[in-house]
Amino acid sequence: MNINAQWIVGFTDGEGCFHVGINTNKGMTLGFQVLPEFTVVQHQRDVKVLYALKDYFGCGVVRKNNGNVLCYRVRGQENLSMKIIPFFEKHRLKTSKQVNFRKFRKVIRMVERGEHLKPEGLDHIRKIKQLMNLK
Repeated sequence: MNINAQWIVGFTDGEGCFHVGINTNKGMTLGFQVLPEFTVVQHQRDVKVLYALKDYFGCGVVRKNNGNVLCYRVRGQENLSMKIIPFFEKHRLKTSKQVNFRKFRKVIRMVERGEHLKPEGLDHIRKIKQLMNLK
């Protein structure tokens, strides 16, 4: 399947999500792990679209999400910082998802600077997370 940047922008506007998880992890400095991820979901009948995204970005995984729904998911600081963030900086989203992307990017940059390892940085990330993906 052949896809291009503008198609990815439109598809992400409709089916994508920029998410920041914060999980308990006693092995981490503050006892919490910040887990940002870019996800696109699709019914299994259209799984080829998810694999096309994986091929385009050269990273991520396609996994079962729930029932007949699969997801393309990119985690990992390097892939998010070096592939996903630059793509959506160059090719802007057209919907309110652009606002979520900017918040997501801010969290990625904070993690790059190690701010998530300090109580005030983790609290700031929590506040940003609360303002993301509101309906």
